[in-house]
Amino acid sequence: MMSNESVGFNGLLAVLVTRSVGSMWCAYAFAALTLISLPEAIHQGTFALISWISQTFLQLVLLSVIMVGQQVLAKASDKQALQTFQDTEAVLRLTDEIHSLVKVNNGLTDEIHRVVSLGTDQVVNEIHCTRSLVKTTHRGQRADDIVDF
Repeated sequence: MMSNESVGFNGLLAVLVTRSVGSMWCAYAFAALTLISLPEAIHQGTFALISWISQTFLQLVLLSVIMVGQQVLAKASDKQALQTFQDTEAVLRLTDEIHSLVKVNNGLTDEIHRVVSLGTDQVVNEIHCTRSLVKTTHRGQRADDIVDF
């Protein structure tokens, strides 16, 4: 339950009872309580003993045990959901990186196709223009900031 939810008195009481009954200490207390009537059930015979086991012992004790089990399973499920969420976020980040790399690769491939489609004289001219651009760069400025390859 979220701390900012308004549940009112009945909701708070239900949460308190659920937390109390859904504990192993309550299961132990119920087991001890049911053992009070065990001697009488044994004395009355087989039918009464079977009735005591199914209607008294199992119902009271298993109620708390099942609630504890549900709490354990819910925590495990929450942990698994969080791990799945974190894995999904990691995959999303990787997908974004791959997308960026594909864009760069497409740009480089387009440039390669452009250069390959040029005639030999044009390729030599492109190289010559690139060299002269590199020579005229300002001090400290990288040539690949100017040349678009």
